[in-house]
Amino acid sequence: MNRNSGNSKVKLPADDQSNGWYEILTDQAPSNPLKGSDSTDWLVIGGGFVGMAATRRLAELNPNQKVMLADAQRIGHGTSGRNSGFIIDLPHKGDLEGPDIERKRKFIGLNRAAIEYMEKQVTTHGIECQWSHAGKIQGAVSERGIKFLEHFQYLLQELGEPGTMLSGAELKKKVGTDYYQQALFTPGCILMQPAALMRGLLDTLPDNAICHEDTPILGLEQRGKRWVAKTRHGEIHADKVLLGTNIFTEQFGLLTSRMLPIMTFASMTRPLTEDEFKAFGGSDDWGLTPADYAGTTLRFTQDRRMIVRNQYRFVPNYSSTGRERQHIREKHRDAFLARYPKLSHVPFEYTWGGVCTLSSNYTSFFGELKPGLFASCCHNGVGAARGTISGKLLAELASDGDSQLQRDMLEVSGMPAWIPPEPFLGVGVRTRLKMAEWVSRSEI
Repeated sequence: MNRNSGNSKVKLPADDQSNGWYEILTDQAPSNPLKGSDSTDWLVIGGGFVGMAATRRLAELNPNQKVMLADAQRIGHGTSGRNSGFIIDLPHKGDLEGPDIERKRKFIGLNRAAIEYMEKQVTTHGIECQWSHAGKIQGAVSERGIKFLEHFQYLLQELGEPGTMLSGAELKKKVGTDYYQQALFTPGCILMQPAALMRGLLDTLPDNAICHEDTPILGLEQRGKRWVAKTRHGEIHADKVLLGTNIFTEQFGLLTSRMLPIMTFASMTRPLTEDEFKAFGGSDDWGLTPADYAGTTLRFTQDRRMIVRNQYRFVPNYSSTGRERQHIREKHRDAFLARYPKLSHVPFEYTWGGVCTLSSNYTSFFGELKPGLFASCCHNGVGAARGTISGKLLAELASDGDSQLQRDMLEVSGMPAWIPPEPFLGVGVRTRLKMAEWVSRSEI
């Protein structure tokens, strides 16, 4: 689906309207789309984790200059508000493998700097987003999953990081099901309500920052020493531009054929009643990720909603259909009932998808693309932490700042590898996703 009424060549976000995190929010102010043309010192395109952190930091560093943030949708409605609500401090998936211990420690330092920076905003401004130092449980259903857990614990021990192994019986007291054989608990992960967090960050931006929601950018070009962004109703002229556009970066002709758009899906129940919570038998406020990455993620929120996430799709148009989500909702239901048969009468209220961006060499981009044009994108499933700290550091880089964290970010970043064109890409990615789902079927 392409909602672009001004330029049919540009794909714009076309997210579904059933993101539970966003839909349960209340008392949102109307959006403020840009009408006509405007000029600014700084333009940030994309209001996700990268763009929000970049906007705030630019405004802090340049208090006498105008900072403008433009997003095609409402803040919190897109990918940043569609994740499972984890801010993970440890290296993730591909970042955790390999022999370079110091490189892994740089990832940890960057992730924890992101948590520290974001927590400062949450506490300073009193942002209500279910922020919690709950840690993260990694659960194994089968012997395959247990082997993954043991390997993960070994890698943590190499780094000197804590991790406590839990038996199935110990885990049941927390998550209310004996479906899992074993689990590994790590204490540094933050849990939160992502859409509420993003709306809170928006509402507390510095006074010299302005956000225009529902303002898609249809084109970007350099005219002389300034950058010009085309909107539906005019143009934005800016001295410097920072892109927090992830997969949509390629719509500006940048980093093309280097990023894979993969959609993950989640379903959310209504809140459990007091009797249902007693029947559930666990505690509230926890998050469980699968030992095998293609398995099932669970969240139990502070307001006693259960969230189930699994299923992955390659989405070259960055969207999903209602029919596809209905099929996925049934898969989520199967996973829910396998774990919580006593709650079989509890319905799902929402099922949604969110696009994350992967690279075939598991590398993110961070830095200056062209003079005055900066970007951070392709965070390989860890956008909450990596997006936040890279957005902050990108603002500092663009403002001629320097720090050890900035140098670390530049060191662990690079160029996402080239990927083949369609139809070869789609065939290869879909085959690989199906294979991953099949070999991980015991963990779903």
